[in-house]
Amino acid sequence: MKLWEKIDRKQFSPLYLLYGTEAFIINETKQKLVTNVLTEEEMDFNLSVYDMEETAIEVALEDAETFPFFGERKLVFINNPLFLTSEKSKEKVEHNIKKLESYIESPSPYSILVFAGNYEKLDERKKITKLLKKNAEIIEAKKLTEAELRNWIKGQIEAKNRQIEETAIDLLLSLVGPDLMKLHSELEKLSLYIEESNIITSEIVVRLTSRSLEQNIFDLVDKVVHRKMEEVFRIYYDLRKQNEEPIKILALLASQFRLIYQVKELLKRGYGQPQIASTLKTHPFRVKLASGQARSFTDKELGEIIHLLAQTDEQLKTGGTGREVSLELFLLKLGNLKIS
Repeated sequence: MKLWEKIDRKQFSPLYLLYGTEAFIINETKQKLVTNVLTEEEMDFNLSVYDMEETAIEVALEDAETFPFFGERKLVFINNPLFLTSEKSKEKVEHNIKKLESYIESPSPYSILVFAGNYEKLDERKKITKLLKKNAEIIEAKKLTEAELRNWIKGQIEAKNRQIEETAIDLLLSLVGPDLMKLHSELEKLSLYIEESNIITSEIVVRLTSRSLEQNIFDLVDKVVHRKMEEVFRIYYDLRKQNEEPIKILALLASQFRLIYQVKELLKRGYGQPQIASTLKTHPFRVKLASGQARSFTDKELGEIIHLLAQTDEQLKTGGTGREVSLELFLLKLGNLKIS
């Protein structure tokens, strides 16, 4: 990322705007700024963090306009700047936006102000948003596409002077999904493990990678598709050993089958995968996986499965039969369906 490279070269801007739904990118950018702008000794004196849902913007601006007590620069984080969006604040904090506009037009030469919010969109109609976007360095932290995810994984590994097989990347994405925070954690673990061999293989990924509950549910559905019912129940019993509640497992199964059904319907209407991801507000990688599973079910089969899910949900919530029994019966019925 070019902005990260500039920060690493200590080419700083007085204003930064970080927004989007990929929290890892926002957090990583913050950390890079802290590491590069301040020394450890300066952090106690020159690092400030303000939450705009609790503190008025003018308090942060007064801090930014005060000469640093120790060191050359101040680093001031402005978190949750709701006034840049169209959302209504629940807090009764009044912000002096006029003062902020003046500051943006003439920022303090010895302070770096960083606006950061996990917002998908900003309100482009607002004068303050236009002004900040015009004057600040911007990172829009969007969810990465599959190609971007693959490049990001390679970049993370290459930065550690390691290598990773293409098949290992495929497997890692299928096991962990597109969450950068989880991927980062798994890559750290894998990199430490391969100190001598220096290359991450598929076998190592299988052996070491933690599977999320959501990924276990995806695997369970995949085993149903391939009629491997022994493995379906193995996954289910493993989840129960981990104290996962039947009602939570069922909810995730319902979510996965709904996604498969929706993807199948939209594919029939001629939608491409990126368009489906945008319409359903889900990650393109999830859509890709669901579209692969969708080909294995007819509309009738999916309708029967969704009906079974609704019945089982009612049984779990009313306690008509034991929770364990209800969910196991659902899995047995799922196994008896004639999958295409």
